[in-house]
Amino acid sequence: MSTIRQAAIVGIPGSVLVVGNFLSRSVDVRCVCEDLSERLQEAGWSVQRTSNVLSRPLRLLDMVAAAWRHRDGYEVAVVDVYSGLSFLWAEAVCQVLSRAEKPFVLTLHGGNLPSFAARWPNRAARLLRSADLVTAPSAYLREQMLPYRSDIQLIPNAIDLAAYPYRARPNVSPRLVWLRAFHEIYNPTLGPQILALLEDEFPDVELTMIGRDKGDGSLQRTRELAQRLGVSDRLHTPGGIPKRDVPAGLNQGDIFLNTTRVDNTPISVLEAMACGLPVVSTNVGGIPYLLEHERTALLTSSGDAAEMAGAIRSLLTEPAKAARLSTAGRELVNSFSWQRVLPQWQNLLQSVRARRRL
Repeated sequence: MSTIRQAAIVGIPGSVLVVGNFLSRSVDVRCVCEDLSERLQEAGWSVQRTSNVLSRPLRLLDMVAAAWRHRDGYEVAVVDVYSGLSFLWAEAVCQVLSRAEKPFVLTLHGGNLPSFAARWPNRAARLLRSADLVTAPSAYLREQMLPYRSDIQLIPNAIDLAAYPYRARPNVSPRLVWLRAFHEIYNPTLGPQILALLEDEFPDVELTMIGRDKGDGSLQRTRELAQRLGVSDRLHTPGGIPKRDVPAGLNQGDIFLNTTRVDNTPISVLEAMACGLPVVSTNVGGIPYLLEHERTALLTSSGDAAEMAGAIRSLLTEPAKAARLSTAGRELVNSFSWQRVLPQWQNLLQSVRARRRL
């Protein structure tokens, strides 16, 4: 029996190529693939990564080149799949992996992926069926993508719970916090509208909106709307922050807002719950699969500032509700710890190695 076969059977860590966006050193964005690659390496896996190139065309070339150039240096690959141009990247990389006869796992991401796949069903089915295994981080995304492959496995996104000190919120203040990029799909202009609806009843209400500017004009529109509504002094937009500063950024507030129009399983919501912030979120995409209204969060209709303001009002006037959501949120997020998720990844990768080698 070969050494590789023995390693796969007994679960000895092997070698893996992780293909995704490794950009956190250049921009304030850290994708799940970065955390996964670090955790696998800490567990003894030999990990190669691609790509940290900022230019999108050059990043694609780097991914494709790495998949081929290092084909003798890894046993299995993990490839992130998003919608839009990133889907093309995944297609190109997987063609190279297939030509190199390397096993690979696709991991699906993004609330827009189902609608993209519906527009390009043949491409979606072809890509997903080319992989040895396919994973999704949420029951929502798994369900939506099952028409293109029937055996998608659920492995949730994970966070390092130790990095997010929990603070119970038995009495919340009207300090609101939002953590996303400024882009239209996250509907940031809902923030100033909520402030305007709450300021008379709660004179000390404030909203800190943390996130980088994606360049579609959303940040400017948010600031201009706050000015027109007379709440610009209550709105703070400090920009993006490094991942290590997220817990401190979240703890500037007592209530977390998620105003998005499209979503899957947002890490920012998990981070907020880990810190103990009660969550008020729109009920779009994968959110209802993750959160239960009145038990782990308060869910509202998309784009409805009055409904979201009403949910916030209930937290500010009903301390028992805020305390209950704070506790339930932390309990929920325990299932997303790396201690629980990493073994799922290791078992999956070992099974792919064993399947190809036996």
